[in-house]
Amino acid sequence: MIRCEHIYKSFDGRTVLDDISIEFETGKTNLIIGRSGSGKTVLLKTLVGLHEPDSGNIYFDDTCYTSLSFAERKRIRKDVGMIFQGGALIDASTVYENVRLPLDLFTDSSEAEKRERVDFCLSRVELSNAHDLYPSELSGGMIKRVAIARAIVMNPRYLFCDEPNSGLDPQTSIVIDNLIHGITKEFGITTIINTHDMNSVMEIGEKIVYIHNGRKWWEGDKEGILFADNRELNDFVFASAMAKRAKSNIMR
Repeated sequence: MIRCEHIYKSFDGRTVLDDISIEFETGKTNLIIGRSGSGKTVLLKTLVGLHEPDSGNIYFDDTCYTSLSFAERKRIRKDVGMIFQGGALIDASTVYENVRLPLDLFTDSSEAEKRERVDFCLSRVELSNAHDLYPSELSGGMIKRVAIARAIVMNPRYLFCDEPNSGLDPQTSIVIDNLIHGITKEFGITTIINTHDMNSVMEIGEKIVYIHNGRKWWEGDKEGILFADNRELNDFVFASAMAKRAKSNIMR
C-alpha cells in the first residue's frame, strides 16, 4: 500500500498539486489519469521520490517516507521498480545487461544468481531468446517488455509506470497492459500507472484517480467511470475515446 496525505507541490509560485490525499492498494493496478498539465506526472514523480512535496506525507505501507533521511530512503528505494515512458534502456548494453543492471548496482548476488534471476524475468515477459540483442534491434513493444523485466528484477513491492503504452499500437498496448496487470497479481505488488489511454483504464483500471487542475477530482474503478456524475471526468473520457478512435483510423 502507498498512501499520500494532503500533498502540496508548487513550481515558481504555481500550485501543481493541491491537497492530494489517496490510498493506492496492494495487488491492484492503480491508475492516475488526467489531461496534459493536470499534475498527474508530478504526482507520480512525487510519490516515487523524484520530487519533494512542499507539505504533506507519503507512506509506503506503515513507513512515512517523507520523514526519512536520505540514507533511510535507500532501503525503500530497493523495493521500488520503475517503468519509464520510453523504456530508458541503455543503447550500448544488451537486453541481458540492461535487465541485470539493478542487480549489479544494489546486490551482492553471485553471477549464477544474477543469471538465474534475469532468465526468470525475461521468461516472464516472453523474451527468453532476446538476451544478446541490443535496444536498436527491438520493436517498441519488446523495449517495453525489457523495461518491465528490469523493473521487476529486484522483486519490488512497489511498481511505478509512466505512460507504459506511449507510442505503441492498440494491440501491443493490450499486451503490455495484461503483462503489468498479471505481474501485479502474481507478486502482490502495489502498482501505480500514469496514463491517458482509456483502453488501459477500461482493461485494467481496478482503482482510478482522476486529477484535474492539480486536485483529486474523482476516484473509483472501471465499472464506475462511465456512469460518474462528474462533468470534467466525462469530458475527459469522451475526448480521450475520440482521440483514440481517430488514431486507430489513421493507423489502418
